[in-house]
Amino acid sequence: MTTSIYSEGSDQRTLTREELILEHLPQVRWIATRLHERLSDNTCLEDLISIGIIGLINAIDNFDPTLNVKLKTYAEYRIRGAILDSIRGLDGIAPHKRKKLKQVQAAIETLEQRLQRAPAEEEIAAELGVGHREYQEWLLELRGITIASLDAPQQEGDSRTRLHGIANPEDNSPAQLLERAELEKLIQQGLDKMPRVERLVLDLYYRQGQNIREIAPVLDLHITRISQIKAQAVLRLRNYIERRWPVSHGVY
Repeated sequence: MTTSIYSEGSDQRTLTREELILEHLPQVRWIATRLHERLSDNTCLEDLISIGIIGLINAIDNFDPTLNVKLKTYAEYRIRGAILDSIRGLDGIAPHKRKKLKQVQAAIETLEQRLQRAPAEEEIAAELGVGHREYQEWLLELRGITIASLDAPQQEGDSRTRLHGIANPEDNSPAQLLERAELEKLIQQGLDKMPRVERLVLDLYYRQGQNIREIAPVLDLHITRISQIKAQAVLRLRNYIERRWPVSHGVY
């Protein structure tokens, strides 16, 4: 069986189904790794990759080159969808981490109200009654926390997840576009209120698609410190969004 696609150049080439799968396997690993970084430590990366491969195969088998869409773009959509569907019902938080998460978020909210600014790590640690170094260990434990409970079902009985709603660029209904715009505005407001280095790490990670190891040399910091900074930034932004974004909004 053969499948015709266009290469990045102008020449058309024909590859077998097996060749197409092999050619796009790195894309599966990249997407799975990116999603895995946002989940709890007990989520197996290899399981996500295996599910992503199934999504890739489905993309190749159902790809229609006459629709003027690149196979790589279509495959990414199907790969992400397959992986996100596989983690439906999870919220990315291991049970033993929930207590610390709630304590940190409560401390951040208390200090923000008291200080009228973003509190420093040392101030959050003091509010929690722990040393700064111990608090940084907490951040490493919580580094898999997502910005919000985006991978929980949108509502009871709904098979789609909130993360899927945001991640699905194909959903361009007026309601979805409006909610996406509102959420993006809210996220930007939260980013504007956090320390510059935390804002920069989130920008590099989420908007520019760099991973922790790629960000570390850019800021001349160890990857462990980048993980701590990212976790702290996510906790601030998560706290900001949760206080202002109605639970009834489908994409939250």
